[in-house]
Amino acid sequence: MVKRIPRGRVATYGQVALLAGIPRRARQVGYALHVLPDDSVVPWHRVVNAGGRISLHSGPTLRAIQRHLLECEGVSFGEDGRLDLNRFQWQPDGGRTGERT
Repeated sequence: MVKRIPRGRVATYGQVALLAGIPRRARQVGYALHVLPDDSVVPWHRVVNAGGRISLHSGPTLRAIQRHLLECEGVSFGEDGRLDLNRFQWQPDGGRTGERT
């Protein structure tokens, strides 16, 4: 599911879980992304938390890398470190995913 998120868009962990058919399993999505090998082609950086922030659990180095990768794709962050989910959240069907995740 994460490979489907286009450049310049993000999805939340909960949204990925919902779209993958495992609703309410955002932590499982986070764990799966955390254990990806370093050479993975999965665009893990396009997944953020429900508040539009980079996960605090990733550590400062990975947070900086994730932010840099997103900014290179045109995603911008506010002064508070959040990105605007209304603007950047991927909607695969062109509409809502059924719930705010």
